[in-house]
Amino acid sequence: MAATTSPFRLPVTDLLKRAGSSRAVTVTGPLALSGPGAEVTSATPVSFDGTLEHVSDGIVVRGTVRARWDAVCSRCLVPLSGEIDIRASELFEPHPLAGETYPLDDEVVDLELLLRDALALELPGAPVCREDCAGLCANCGIDKNVASCDCTTEELDPRWAALRSLDL
Repeated sequence: MAATTSPFRLPVTDLLKRAGSSRAVTVTGPLALSGPGAEVTSATPVSFDGTLEHVSDGIVVRGTVRARWDAVCSRCLVPLSGEIDIRASELFEPHPLAGETYPLDDEVVDLELLLRDALALELPGAPVCREDCAGLCANCGIDKNVASCDCTTEELDPRWAALRSLDL
């Protein structure tokens, strides 16, 4: 059996000896992950609370992934953070199908890849501090949520006028 160097590496030898057996698990540890707009830092722990169940193909992992993310508003650059709380249910098997199941290596379930995949799908790509955020002035850089400026907006090239009428 491989050494468990990460809190997310869980030995499952006991489960593999008894068909249909299951075990509740709660695991918390550091996990760093960066997305295009937000990140989970190793300074705040990621947790998994769920069950491991022995099925004919391997071990089914079901539970809840919780993490805190940090980012800056994509409009006004104010620091912000949020919580991710999502359900995950995946199969770990000795001969995993690429992109469909996770590997069960040396009678150990390594939840780290599952947690990374689940969190990456939920991290906001362009986080905003609030839906009506006015952002920064493109000319002077003032935060338009806090103050207004006297900058004039440049008239756009009329050749692009037809594109402005599109509702995307």
